[in-house]
Amino acid sequence: MTRRGLLLILSSPSGAGKSTLSRMLMDWDPTLRFSVSATTRPPRPGESDGREYHFRSREDFQRMIAQGEMLEHAEVFGNFYGSPRAPVLAAMEAGTDTVFDIDWQGGQQIKQAMRGDVVSVFILPPSIAELDRRLRARGQDSEAVIAGRMAKSRDEISHWAEYDYVLVNAALDETFARLTTILSAERLRRERQPQLSAFVRALNEEFDAR
Repeated sequence: MTRRGLLLILSSPSGAGKSTLSRMLMDWDPTLRFSVSATTRPPRPGESDGREYHFRSREDFQRMIAQGEMLEHAEVFGNFYGSPRAPVLAAMEAGTDTVFDIDWQGGQQIKQAMRGDVVSVFILPPSIAELDRRLRARGQDSEAVIAGRMAKSRDEISHWAEYDYVLVNAALDETFARLTTILSAERLRRERQPQLSAFVRALNEEFDAR
């Protein structure tokens, strides 16, 4: 039975694990599509255009917003981030599920735009001390950037109740197992299987023919 692709939104404060879990999901199921966001921030060492992000100028990004080419967008830490609309809609029609690694603002915009096609999961850290440790363990950001991310974390965490599911990422493997269980169950929801009605009709026709 074919079905319409769903949109799996993963959100968390920076350092809680959503990006790692997203990569694990892609390895777990190669049919998943990862939504590569567009951004106005400069590439970090090792990043390339079209892989981690579509890197765009501020002017180009604003043009995409004005022309309705963004499914969602937000300004974070002085830079724009957003999800291009066209590839997401094409994947849905092809029955392909798309994974989003985005913040709560983007998640809310997608939920408002796509309604029943969205499954949202918020990832919480086991403690604030552990969140700080994970940010420092990356070795990518300055003290000022880390302080900014920690300051923003409280506001991000305050949106946990707006999500369909909430996972505390204390042990990565356990959190991942719960995440795959959520995705597997959501794929089987009755409303995501449009051919069920025709299938049941065919079963009833078999009863009538007996």
